[in-house]
Amino acid sequence: MNKQKGSAMIEVLVSLAILGVLAVTFLSGLATAAKTTVSNDERATAESLVRSQIEYIESSAYQPYPGAYPVNPMLTLPGGWQIPPSPVGLVHATDDGIQQVTVSAQRQGNTVLSMTIYKVNR
Repeated sequence: MNKQKGSAMIEVLVSLAILGVLAVTFLSGLATAAKTTVSNDERATAESLVRSQIEYIESSAYQPYPGAYPVNPMLTLPGGWQIPPSPVGLVHATDDGIQQVTVSAQRQGNTVLSMTIYKVNR
């Protein structure tokens, strides 16, 4: 009879150990899913902001040697987000009507997304 009590105790301990491993695995999976969701949401917000700024720059008149295009004054930024002025680089040595413009979205000082477009004087 004592052997049966000892065996039952071992079975309970093994069952609890298996249950503990499963619980830790499940919770780790939930934490990873939550981090991925936050990361995807951040990326989608950055893409929306950058695309809005690109549309604003493309609809603006061409400016020779502007240094940087200003931020769209109509753009509403969520808390912690920033769109710095978009720097302009010349594609050729002189301004021949083609500019390389880089648009970035930053959250809490870190660049989340950066896209480069070419603006043409038409």
